[in-house]
Amino acid sequence: MVAAIIGNLLIAIIKFAVALTTGSSAMISEGIHSLVDTGNGGLVLLGMKRAMQPPDQAHPFGHGKSLYFWTHIVAVSIFGIGGGMSVYEGISHIRHVAPAAQMGDPTMAYLVLGAAFLVEAGSFSVAIRQFIAAKGSLGAWEYIRRSKDPSLYTVVLEDSAALLGLVFAFLGIFLGHYFNNPYLDGIASIAIGLLLMSVAGVLSSRSSGLLLGEGVNPDELAEIRLCVESDPAVERAGDILTMYMGPHDLLVNMGVCFAAGTTAEEMHVAIRRIEATLRQAFPETNRVYIEAESLPAPGATDGCRPKRGSGPG
Repeated sequence: MVAAIIGNLLIAIIKFAVALTTGSSAMISEGIHSLVDTGNGGLVLLGMKRAMQPPDQAHPFGHGKSLYFWTHIVAVSIFGIGGGMSVYEGISHIRHVAPAAQMGDPTMAYLVLGAAFLVEAGSFSVAIRQFIAAKGSLGAWEYIRRSKDPSLYTVVLEDSAALLGLVFAFLGIFLGHYFNNPYLDGIASIAIGLLLMSVAGVLSSRSSGLLLGEGVNPDELAEIRLCVESDPAVERAGDILTMYMGPHDLLVNMGVCFAAGTTAEEMHVAIRRIEATLRQAFPETNRVYIEAESLPAPGATDGCRPKRGSGPG
């Protein structure tokens, strides 16, 4: 991550230098893109480090959601700074360029774009290998939708946008010189901005859901219920509430109807057994809260009802 931050900063400086010499709007957008990626890498790194801080009196559930918060800030910066400024730069270029404007020598721009493409491709190859290993048999979008750790797919999405943005910049510069049409350079800048806004939308959607208290998916919830109800002391499980406090920190809160005649001691042992079973099935489960509930009265159909004063969990 540190190497990527330093690399993006150097690439941003070179892109801005070339943009000044060539007057290319697309190169300015690419410079903005690399500069934003530099800051975003630092924010993700900050979130990862803060998420590892132990719980304290002010944060009894730990700091795991720091990663979600800073990922959301990354999405906002990509949308506002990267996407917004690139679109603005492209529109400004189109509005103010003269139809017969002389276009500068693009040689340096091509060299910088080629070098940046090699650097970004190397970073992307590392990230995509980790991404493929992490997602397993799931599709790419399905994994992004289910994953509770945004650090990996954030890098993959940013690197994908970086590579595609370099292609847009190259096409804008090349076609602009080939057809002697300076407006194509501005159009490429707008395309880069819209690309960044699309990536920001995906990241914002995922990070906001995690910040608001996203829990396990329906399949995993059904598996948790099966784990609980398979215990010999359990009649059935009531409501099961889950929430990710961090990428590897799952909170589970549930009501459990124990079989008739279960003593307080047997209930205590069963609760510990259920906790162990859940942690084996879901290693990220760090907190399990179980409330003992009474069976419904004869003829009732409203499921488990809380028993006042009972809470050995």
